[in-house]
Amino acid sequence: MATLSDGKRIVVKIGSALLVDRVTGKLRADWLHSLAQDVAWLKGQGKDVVLVSSGSIALGRGVLGLPPTTLALEQSQAAAAVGQIRLARAYEEALEPHGITTAQVLVTLEDSADRRRYLNSRATMEQLLSLGAVPIVNENDTVATDEIRFGDNDRLAAQIAVTVGADRLILLSDVDGFYSANPNDDPTAIRYETVTTITPEIEAQAGDAGSGLSKGGMKTKLMAAKTATAAGCAMAISEGSTFRPLSALENGANATWFIALSDPQTARKQWITSMKPRGSVTLDAGAVAAMARGKSLLPAGVTTVHGTFERGDSIAILTPQGHPIGYGLTRYGSKEADLIKGHQSSEIEAILGFPGRAALIHRDDLALS
Repeated sequence: MATLSDGKRIVVKIGSALLVDRVTGKLRADWLHSLAQDVAWLKGQGKDVVLVSSGSIALGRGVLGLPPTTLALEQSQAAAAVGQIRLARAYEEALEPHGITTAQVLVTLEDSADRRRYLNSRATMEQLLSLGAVPIVNENDTVATDEIRFGDNDRLAAQIAVTVGADRLILLSDVDGFYSANPNDDPTAIRYETVTTITPEIEAQAGDAGSGLSKGGMKTKLMAAKTATAAGCAMAISEGSTFRPLSALENGANATWFIALSDPQTARKQWITSMKPRGSVTLDAGAVAAMARGKSLLPAGVTTVHGTFERGDSIAILTPQGHPIGYGLTRYGSKEADLIKGHQSSEIEAILGFPGRAALIHRDDLALS
């Protein structure tokens, strides 16, 4: 069975009902500080941590005096605008005593659906994690309309886990796992310890019920599990209201683990190779040898650019003899790639007029055959 301690990059989703008191509408500051202790504990083990946090609307509506009923879109966006400031400040104040830098990252569904935005989000998150920061991610409710919304942070958390290549996703919820039926209605319902395959029977057992503050039900959690496990990320549903909920999970608290189908690196390579290439590049012998040693593809090693493609597209990688040796996601469009081919990375700014990325294809975005 998967465990939290085995993970190297961990995404934790925090629901509104855990973070905001449903009666007073105020932040559960003591609980948040206990979560910060857990984050510091994980960071102390050398793990990367990303928090996907609900709560901005729940916090903002109280400040603005909005009713506890369903809000109109413009009311939700106004509440989010007020609540996001308070939410970010609360995380900063909770984690700063542990020497942890926080970063606010606001996203919409378009940011993962659009290839260029996805790559930009991924590059930003990777940079933050490499610098030791803890990104605090939330849906950008101040601008998101229904057609560009994830709609719940379970699925957002799964997409973030895919984006950053996480190997563990923890959904802290108001339930302690996935049950065969709603345990509040059916005393015979059983909790699954592990789920290796999400079958139609498992899906049929999921209900729609969510808490008063959160939008997610068990169906959205199953959708998140499908996304995460397909990308090589094991996922747990665990009851989160207790203090130090991640430590509790590690020490055997009730949970359901959904087992990953592979590891994140393998899953990403499979995803890249499944994409239709939009063009190709021919390399010199030195670049072929460097890539075989696990290096990124630099512009200096490219001799010819074929086809028309945009940044983020999949392109084939060819030997000097024209034999394909793999595929990769390009960081430059075909016009830019043609201009910088054969040149050192230090020359890119002078050629393009702006400081570009050193690699044409980063090694994390390569799938060699």
